[in-house]
Amino acid sequence: MSVARSCDPAVAGLRVYRVGGAVRDAHLGWPVTDTDWVVVGATPEALRRRGFRPVGRDFPVFLHPRTHEEYALARTERKAGHGYTGFEVHASPEVTLEEDLARRDLTINAMAETLEGELVDPYAGLADLEARVLRHVSPAFVEDPLRVLRTARFLARYAGLGFTIAEETRELMRQLVQSGELAHLVAERVWVETEKALAEPWPEVYFQTLDECGALAELMPALVADREALDAALGRLHRLPEEGEGEALACWRWARLVEHLGEAERAELAERLRQPRAFADLARQVAQTRALVAASRLVPATGDEILAWLDRIDAWRRGERVMPLISLVSLEAPVLAEELALGWRLAAQVLPKALVEEGFKGRELGLELARRRREVIDAALGSE
Repeated sequence: MSVARSCDPAVAGLRVYRVGGAVRDAHLGWPVTDTDWVVVGATPEALRRRGFRPVGRDFPVFLHPRTHEEYALARTERKAGHGYTGFEVHASPEVTLEEDLARRDLTINAMAETLEGELVDPYAGLADLEARVLRHVSPAFVEDPLRVLRTARFLARYAGLGFTIAEETRELMRQLVQSGELAHLVAERVWVETEKALAEPWPEVYFQTLDECGALAELMPALVADREALDAALGRLHRLPEEGEGEALACWRWARLVEHLGEAERAELAERLRQPRAFADLARQVAQTRALVAASRLVPATGDEILAWLDRIDAWRRGERVMPLISLVSLEAPVLAEELALGWRLAAQVLPKALVEEGFKGRELGLELARRRREVIDAALGSE
């Protein structure tokens, strides 16, 4: 692979290094899905002449003419403002590989490899990888508030392998929070890191880590209002009706995390984080399902209550969402789940078209449709 890459005419003669996550995960034995490259000693014009296409707005990043992988010119950064965007970027042929790696967040992300596979590790990232430690590269860690979230997210990925955060790095995370820099993070960036963390193997670790350094109270205050409820919510993140992956998995986990919050609190949190609508919608449906389960523990659910639940989750137009929610109910209340499944199956067979053919229309059609659906659900409950 490295030989083929070194024979690639687009990079022949360039000082090119594989960097960051690809190097880290290859040494860790994890699948490498994306590969980033750094080019040292070159200019944007030199890459364009080789067919590379520029895509970076804030710093020089180019797409390989054939593989479309990202190649960035070696660069340094200097803090010049607030937030993760408050940096002045300097890219030139004089910037060394070591200088480029120095601007990265963690030592395990500051390793590089030559095209021949030789490791370049000026900040002892491999030693930290083998020791299972997440450690900052330099004191410049505190210049970027996003690194608090990224470090928590990496721990959510690797905690099961025994990784921990170095105590001195935890202290810098606390300093970042206390400095007020988190307030300068744009909501969309906070959500990107959070959504990624929700799809990691140990998502609860992300929120616990943010809580320990004070960041959770700054970014998602509704979650820390009740510590006991937060602990219970984190325990629910692995109790899902379906696992899935990526956004689907993150969506279910977020819904389980916030299902105990009131409607106004969930809405405020969704707005604060600029969440995609799908996350807020599923969170609302799961919260409504939670309320039905809670009520059924006191008094068995009636046909009216089940029909109201189906209406609230928009079951008649979005039938695909019903069975996953019923599967969620089965984790807590299996008898109720059986009742919901039977009631839904029978009620879904009562169609508006048949009532229209009987002469119902307008308001009378809606009332009769609800009456007959409730009737079949009552019959199903009575047959149990």
